[in-house]
Amino acid sequence: MNFYSCFDNNGDVIARCQTSEEIEVLKKMGRPIQEVREMRNEESVVCSLMSSPSEFNMEY
Repeated sequence: MNFYSCFDNNGDVIARCQTSEEIEVLKKMGRPIQEVREMRNEESVVCSLMSSPSEFNMEY
C-alpha cells in the first residue's frame, strides 16, 4: 500500500493520502499543496499501523 505526503510552500507536511484521487479532492478544497512525495516503505508501514491517512487530514 502506498501513501503520499503533501507539502505546502514552506515545505511543511499538510496532508497524508493513499490515492491520487484524495490529493485531487484536497486541492479542490483549496489546500495549498505544492509538492507530493511518495512515502518510503518504512514510513508507509508506520502510517498504516498507527492510523489512516484521513485521520491526518482534519478537513477531509
